[in-house]
Amino acid sequence: MSYETIEFSITEGVAVLTLNRPDSLNSFNTQMHAEVRSALKEVKKDSSVRCLLLTGNGRGFCAGQDLSDRNVAPGAEAPNLGESIEKNYSPLLRTIRSLEMPVICAVNGVAAGAGANIAFACDIVLAAKSASFIQAFCKIGLVPDCGGTWSLPRLVGPARAMALSMLGDKVSAEQAEQWGMIWKSVENESLMDEALSMAKHFATQPTKGLALIKRAIQASATNTFDEQLDLERDLQTLAGRTEDYREGVAAFMEKRQPAFKGQ
Repeated sequence: MSYETIEFSITEGVAVLTLNRPDSLNSFNTQMHAEVRSALKEVKKDSSVRCLLLTGNGRGFCAGQDLSDRNVAPGAEAPNLGESIEKNYSPLLRTIRSLEMPVICAVNGVAAGAGANIAFACDIVLAAKSASFIQAFCKIGLVPDCGGTWSLPRLVGPARAMALSMLGDKVSAEQAEQWGMIWKSVENESLMDEALSMAKHFATQPTKGLALIKRAIQASATNTFDEQLDLERDLQTLAGRTEDYREGVAAFMEKRQPAFKGQ
């Protein structure tokens, strides 16, 4: 189907979802939420997709919520922002984290508010050196959402997470890499080439095994050590029953490159 606020394509096992409201720094309005939901449904139902790449057009990745889409006029009834989160943002974040494939985010410019936290929900984040991350919520009297209060303390520790959330300071891509907020910062002109190269690599790898790695790493944030050992046992049982495991072992024994099918 055709879209107006995003671009979406599937090629050789890679789904590329590009936020496309560059004049508003790709901020989310109602239409963009609906179109992103539609594209992610396509990703989930298309068995050929083995990696999702999320990025943005223009000079920004995503400035979060389009405030003009929920303007609060003087004397008007206050909006229910929790309802908006429950309807739009929370399902988006849950989908990104639960997709049974790698999700790469290529941050091409500023990632502010919800935009920053959507990036942090992805499995691997690459950022152009001109990009930046801002927890902008405090500047309009709000609380970080889209999982920001969960992701940030785990990425940078509680002290930095608290300061970033309360001060709303900008963090450069290179600083974000140094702090462990993202995987890597790259030259602007290399961002999409590197992101697509990684996505194409993942599209040739044992997808079910990668999905189980994703589950294990996510669960480790709240599991005890003993619980994690049990989970690793259970996930390894599942991984050992995949066709890709059989192919990986056969290729190793035959001294050839494996031909994984994501099964």
